[in-house]
Amino acid sequence: MEEIFEQVRTELIEAADEKYRAFNSSLIPGASLPILGVRMPKLRSIAKKLAKNHGLDYIHTASEWARQEQPFQKQLYFEELLLHGILIGYLECDIAEREQLLDAFIPQINNWSVCDSSCVTYKFVKEDEEHWFSYLLQYTESDREYELRFAVVMFLIYFITETYIDRILEAMAAISHEAYYVKMAVAWAISMCYVKFPEKTWVLLESDRLDDFTHRKSLQKIRESFQVSKGEKDRLLTLRRDSGTTKRKRSSEK
Repeated sequence: MEEIFEQVRTELIEAADEKYRAFNSSLIPGASLPILGVRMPKLRSIAKKLAKNHGLDYIHTASEWARQEQPFQKQLYFEELLLHGILIGYLECDIAEREQLLDAFIPQINNWSVCDSSCVTYKFVKEDEEHWFSYLLQYTESDREYELRFAVVMFLIYFITETYIDRILEAMAAISHEAYYVKMAVAWAISMCYVKFPEKTWVLLESDRLDDFTHRKSLQKIRESFQVSKGEKDRLLTLRRDSGTTKRKRSSEK
């Protein structure tokens, strides 16, 4: 299995681009893994090739390396963790096996890029939406930053529909975590909910259930959307909160 892993590592190193490494590093402050600078199309190409043969071997080796404790841990690259994540989306496997792969991978996520890039690959959720929605709900109760972000990003990509909108909004309102990348993901999700279901989302925004930061960022993201009319954007200003309070500024208070 390690032979496959080493072969892929060699391919990744050969595909590395120093300028892209510097650019990508600037987008992922505090990345805990060294970044090679391999572009996403190349990573997806490698993942699709691996998915046809040796995909599980690669994942098992990557997981084994990640589980080892310092000072004996073999160093993974950022791209290797990302490759592990997106490969799960390309493999042909049943639900039980996919769950096992996700259960092992999700706790390893340590930055927003690995999280979000993996999520957009998981189109398998459309094959059994109710099963995967229930699976994701468990992560909304996690106290770990990127487990929570994973659930939120999956929700906003695949589940902002008539069937799930009420449950999504309730899940977003119930999340309470101080981590920046959780709050930003929730704000992003709420903005997407507003674009598709403005009145339902308005009820949440008006309810004062969100913390100040998430509320403010949600309004900001909605108002930045080209899919929201000027009239709606002006109306949203009535939901702004006074600085230092948890209550919105109502029109009567202006």
